[in-house]
Amino acid sequence: MKGIAILALSAVLAVTAGTSHAATRHASLQAGVARLTHTQSREIRAAGEWHRGCPVWMSELRVLTYRYYGFDHGAHLGQIVVNMSVAHPLADVFAKLYRLRFPIRDGAFASTYGPHPDQSGDVTASFECRNAAASPCSGGRTHHWSMHAFGEAVDLDPRENPYVGCGMTRDKTAISYMKRSHHRPGMVTPAVRSAFASIGWGWGGSWFGSTKDYMHFSTNGH
Repeated sequence: MKGIAILALSAVLAVTAGTSHAATRHASLQAGVARLTHTQSREIRAAGEWHRGCPVWMSELRVLTYRYYGFDHGAHLGQIVVNMSVAHPLADVFAKLYRLRFPIRDGAFASTYGPHPDQSGDVTASFECRNAAASPCSGGRTHHWSMHAFGEAVDLDPRENPYVGCGMTRDKTAISYMKRSHHRPGMVTPAVRSAFASIGWGWGGSWFGSTKDYMHFSTNGH
C-alpha cells in the first residue's frame, strides 16, 4: 500500500509539474500586437512563406496574439502574422469571435510556420507570400498577388469552410461542409461575417458564381 501511495503521489506531482509548465508557457503569451521575433522571422523564411520579392517587407508584418475558443470548448491563445496596418482592427475581430464562442481548430504559430507545421492544412492562417489562386472554372493564372501576400487576409477553419471551385473541393474531409444550409460548429455564420464587416473586410463565400472561398476574409473581399 505504501508503494502504491508513493507511486500515486509521484504521478500527481508529475501531472502538477507538467500542468504548471504548460501554464507558464501559456502565460508567457499575452493577447496583443508585437513585432516578429528573430526566431519567428527565421521560421517564416524557413517555411518559404516570405522571400525576397514579396510585396511587403518583413518589417511591415506583425504577430497578432489572440484568445480563441477551441473545438475542445477550452480557451487558447493563437498567433497569426498580419500586415501592421490591419493588426489592431483584426485584434478587435478576434475578440468578437471569442465572445461569440466561435470555435477555431488550431491557431498556433508553430502549426503554420514552425519546424513541424500541421500537415492537415486545417489551420487558421493569415500571411503567405503567394500569387492569387486562379479559379478552377477558368483555369490559367492570375498574375496577381494574393491578399495573403500583403498580410491582409485570414482563413478560418479550412475544413469547415472549404474553397469550392466549380462546385468541387479538393479536400475530401470537407465535402460534407459544402452544404452550407446544414450548420455545424466552425462554419462561418452571419455573426462571424458581421465581425469582419465591422472593419470593412469582405468574405470569399460571397463571391459571384460557382467558386466560393468560405474560409477567406480580406480587406477587399478577394
